[in-house]
Amino acid sequence: MATIPDFKSHDEIAWCPGCGDFGILNALQKALVRLNKAPKDILMVSGIGQAAKTPHYVKANCFNGLHGRALPAAIAAKIANRNLTVIVTTGEGDCYGEGGNHFLHNIRRNVDITLIVHDNQIYGLTKGQASPTTEVGLKTKVQTEGVINIPFHPLEAAIALGCGFVARGYSADSEHLASLIVEGVGHKGFSLIDVLQPCVSFNKVNTYQWYAKHIYKLEEGYNPSDKMAAYKKAQEWSERIPLGVIYKTEQPTFEEKSGIDKKIPLVDELIEHIDIQEEMESFV
Repeated sequence: MATIPDFKSHDEIAWCPGCGDFGILNALQKALVRLNKAPKDILMVSGIGQAAKTPHYVKANCFNGLHGRALPAAIAAKIANRNLTVIVTTGEGDCYGEGGNHFLHNIRRNVDITLIVHDNQIYGLTKGQASPTTEVGLKTKVQTEGVINIPFHPLEAAIALGCGFVARGYSADSEHLASLIVEGVGHKGFSLIDVLQPCVSFNKVNTYQWYAKHIYKLEEGYNPSDKMAAYKKAQEWSERIPLGVIYKTEQPTFEEKSGIDKKIPLVDELIEHIDIQEEMESFV
């Protein structure tokens, strides 16, 4: 059975001291151990950003895509080799901003992968401009008079689009977050886990102290299968911010709807030898 050291890479971690990403990394490694997965059976995919460095710090298969383009690569890998456990770990700017189109349409496809979004409401890698989830009024080096755009609400959007697993975690509670990751990976279909993650360098509003006053775990007896109740719960913010599985339902996956789950995985298909030079000349 794997242990946490089995999932620790030798890469030097380049995050700022106190960054919330450390808690997410810790929770992710705990979850992989609890899932009883071997590093060779896991693919970590990311785009660009501070959060997108996470796959480098996990000993497993790794793919870094272009900015906002983590999901297409992850979906393709899962379709080609459905035996892989595919986890995307990236930031809210990369996923909800540059990758917003992929986020929306891969919820519709419902391929069996897990998406973990490090949501610190700021662009950390590029030094602190507003991200899609930044609150109105926050002043940055770019938005010097304060943000005027309405923030994107990922949980509300995901529930409205029919995402089968929608959860929110907090980076400072790695035990709770690890349990959400385990449940998300175990869910059949597309799973979203949005993680509140303080940026100690550039977001001086959504700090550890601020979250400590506002977050709470979903009460015992909460029913995540009630879509309208879940949507209402996802709307809570500022004064009370819920953590846990907000919405959960079973529905056919892309693999099932397309029939590829009945076929031999592409990675196991025998590939006939082809003379590439001869094929290229046929196009001349």
